[in-house]
Amino acid sequence: MGQNIKGKIAYVTGAGSGIGRATARELAKEGVHVGLIARTESKLQKIAEELKAHGVNVEFVAVDISNMDAVNEAIDQLRERLGKADILINNAGVGSKGDLVDTDPTEWKKPFEVNVFGTYYVTRAVLPDLIEKNKGDIINISSSNGLKATAGSSAYSASKFAVQGMSEALMQEVRRYNIRVFTMNPSLVATELVFGDQLEEKNEDKYMQPEDLAEFMVAQLKLNQRIFIKQSLQWATNPF
Repeated sequence: MGQNIKGKIAYVTGAGSGIGRATARELAKEGVHVGLIARTESKLQKIAEELKAHGVNVEFVAVDISNMDAVNEAIDQLRERLGKADILINNAGVGSKGDLVDTDPTEWKKPFEVNVFGTYYVTRAVLPDLIEKNKGDIINISSSNGLKATAGSSAYSASKFAVQGMSEALMQEVRRYNIRVFTMNPSLVATELVFGDQLEEKNEDKYMQPEDLAEFMVAQLKLNQRIFIKQSLQWATNPF
C-alpha cells in the first residue's frame, strides 16, 4: 500500500509556468502545502492565489536560482513562513539551441548556471532539513536530451547529462537517510519553454502536457517509502 502525502510540504522551482505550475496544482489538490519558487513574482502571485482555494498553505519567493546567496535567502524565507520541506521538485531550467562552434561562450554557460548550478544550490539549501527529518523526496527534472544528445543542443544536452550524474551520486549519498531521489527525463512537452508563442496551437492529443508529468510525479511520491523509481523516461505515444 502506498503512502498519503496530504499535509506534507513541497518546494517547487520553476513554479510560475509549465511543468512547475502544473505540479504545484496537482500537489495542492492532494492537500500538500506548497512553496513556489520562480523568477517572476507576478506569475507566482497568480498561481499562489489559485492554489489557496484547495485549503492548503502556499508561500512564494521570486528568485534567480543561479544566484547561490539569493537561493539560500529564499529557502530561509520558505522555511520560516511555510515550514521545512518534505518534498523538493527541481524543475526550473532553461533551453539552448545552436551548434557548439557558433554559440557564444557566455550563452553556452547559461544552461549550466541554471540547470546544473541552480539545481545544486536549491538542493544544497534544502537537503539538511530532509536529512534532519530522516525522510524525504527529491525529484529532478532532466530531459531525454540528458540521455541521448541531439545535434544543435550541445550546451543544453551537456547540462542535462550533468543533472543525471549529480542525481545519481546524490541518490547514493542520501538513501541511508530514507531520502528518495527520482530523475525524470521527458521528451517534447507542450510548454512555453519549448513552443513559446505557438503553444496554444499544439494538439493536446499529440503532445505531452505538463499535467501528464505532474500526475506521474504525484504517483511516484505516493509509492511506499521502501521503493522509488530512480530514473524514468517519458515519451508521447503518437506525436506524428
